[in-house]
Amino acid sequence: MSKLEWNPIWNGSLPDNGGDPKVVNVNAPFDATGYHMVWIMACTAVVWPIIPGIGLLYGGLARRKASLALLWQSFLVSAVISFQWWFIGYSLAYSETAGPFIGNFKNIGLKDVAAKPIGLIPEILFAIFQCFFCVATVQIMIGGAFERGRLLPSLVFAFIWATVVYCPIACWTWNANGWLYNLPSLDYAGGGPVHIASGMSALAYALVLGKRKEHGVKHRPHNITMVFLGTCFIWFGWLCFNGGSTLNATVRAMYAMFNTNIAASTGILGWVITDYWRKGGKWSVVGACEGAIAGLVGITPAAGYVPVWFAAVIGFLTSVACALMEGVTDWINIDEGMDVFKLHGIGGIIGSILTGIFSTSSISMLDGVTAAPGGIDGNGLQIALQLADVISISAYSFTVSAIILFTMKYIPGLNLRVDEDVEIRGLDSHEFYNEEVGDWSSGYKENILGSMVISQAPTPPSEPKEPEQPKTA
Repeated sequence: MSKLEWNPIWNGSLPDNGGDPKVVNVNAPFDATGYHMVWIMACTAVVWPIIPGIGLLYGGLARRKASLALLWQSFLVSAVISFQWWFIGYSLAYSETAGPFIGNFKNIGLKDVAAKPIGLIPEILFAIFQCFFCVATVQIMIGGAFERGRLLPSLVFAFIWATVVYCPIACWTWNANGWLYNLPSLDYAGGGPVHIASGMSALAYALVLGKRKEHGVKHRPHNITMVFLGTCFIWFGWLCFNGGSTLNATVRAMYAMFNTNIAASTGILGWVITDYWRKGGKWSVVGACEGAIAGLVGITPAAGYVPVWFAAVIGFLTSVACALMEGVTDWINIDEGMDVFKLHGIGGIIGSILTGIFSTSSISMLDGVTAAPGGIDGNGLQIALQLADVISISAYSFTVSAIILFTMKYIPGLNLRVDEDVEIRGLDSHEFYNEEVGDWSSGYKENILGSMVISQAPTPPSEPKEPEQPKTA
């Protein structure tokens, strides 16, 4: 296929927004390649369920008294970060005149973002697809504050964090002017900007907040069904999170989807086997869900670069490593009880390094244009470049997040942590008006016990009947 046939025909004399739609047909450049737009539009819609999926996952893992807050945050984070992305975030991450470290205000308020091609799709479609990456990343990171973080300050932090942590790292990694992009490090769909950044920042959040009052007391997840459903939504959305990151409907996109699924599957097997061995021959639904998440995290930077066999290995190794790190937050004496650091931080680091080892141009070239040789292609230097990626993103995201949070602690009205009595009673009863997360098992027990009490209650004595009157003829 020639380059002319591969790329939309673009008139460079047109303005940055693709032209005045009252004068020119802005859809004409995509007439021959419109199926790529349809594919990315579908992927964008399917990625969105990851956001409430994270809310369900976190809400199920938390205790019932602090579960509703995590569901609420999944929607509020989506609203706040969508506004941030429209107003300033997209421009800071993806403006074409960006520097090596951060973008500028060229596209503030999505100025001039419309029909100009970004690869094979219009820029406005690229912008909304990338918006959900930022939203999901912030929602993952917010898990570091569970059961003791105030809700309003968490949203303020979310806005600031997206602006000064996520957007610069996304610029480094995916903007054509970014320093990691030109190093080059390999990150197909977010091992660094999404997972390492959120995991390290969640750790910083937990550190600044301090330990929960009941830290050390083992609590079971209050609703395994929520955990399971949340994981299903995440897996479903992740197929298009990775499948759409090629930004076209080529064989490489399809290959990335298969790699995503097989890594999640081997991730489940790795975690379940490890759990079964460590927990005396007992199974765990939560463990299976965590295994799927670990496999998805590990394959994210690699999905469009590695053969299927190595995708399976990446999912399995990432999952086993994360499962064996069960007590990592106790080792470092930080109460990050939602395992964001373990699954996303450590999992993202493992996946990024394995990407450098297993990446091969025979897979990346399935889109016709991307050559990305790694260690198995004889490019051992790529492993060192991946280490540079991991170290820089880890250090930047943890340090800057901690600085923001420490600063917020001393700003009136933005103190990060709820009072002790609120934490003991639960966030939900304090923060929400006459609402709580339903607990089917408790309701069922109450109904059954109530029925038993009623059925076993003594029958009240019947009133004495009046004697019958003799019948008259």
